[in-house]
Amino acid sequence: MSQAPIELKGSSFTLSVIHLHHNDPEIVQQALAEKIDLAPAFLKNAPVVINVAALSASNVNWRRMQQAIAATGLHIVGVSGCKDQQLKQTICRSGLPVLNEGKETRPAAPPPPPAAVEAPASTTRIISAPVRSGQQVYARNCDLIVTSHVSAGAELIADGNIHIYGMMRGRALAGASGDKNCQIFCLNLSAELVSIAGEYWVMDQIPAEFFGKAAHLCLKDGGLTIQTLN
Repeated sequence: MSQAPIELKGSSFTLSVIHLHHNDPEIVQQALAEKIDLAPAFLKNAPVVINVAALSASNVNWRRMQQAIAATGLHIVGVSGCKDQQLKQTICRSGLPVLNEGKETRPAAPPPPPAAVEAPASTTRIISAPVRSGQQVYARNCDLIVTSHVSAGAELIADGNIHIYGMMRGRALAGASGDKNCQIFCLNLSAELVSIAGEYWVMDQIPAEFFGKAAHLCLKDGGLTIQTLN
């Protein structure tokens, strides 16, 4: 039976976008290294998009910046937010695609659940809609509460605690800014990955007696610990 050697299909993936707000490659490299140390399960060797909206060709050496980012182990798959034509040409010559960020026009429809949304500081972010595969929700400087289900391939990230009241099949990263006192509370733990302040378990490391059950995770003596959630 004959079959074409390749097949081109559309798909979707979750990618982190790094917004550069400084033009010194060494400072950017150090800041990225610190972030990776805090959440290695989420960022180590990760593919990323670099947003350069705050940079121009006159204030940044793109070759050095690209090398500095690559030195952290991150893999740049594209560059977004490029408004400077000279910088755009330099980026293209480096072999990276420049991504256009346009708004799609669609027929009126209910809004989708939020993806990669940052919450205002000092509040608790509450998500009542299901978090679907490929979506990422980030609660900046606050706790995150999800009252619905979280699908496999979805990511919850919070600088504070994470509470999930539906089935949890995706990834949950609490204490993303390094707070070791953060905790994860889940009524049905079937997660691909759980992490607190960079300490993590993948699915196979979650004790079998807690899998699919109501559970509470926190850090104890520098490592993750889990208890039944009563």
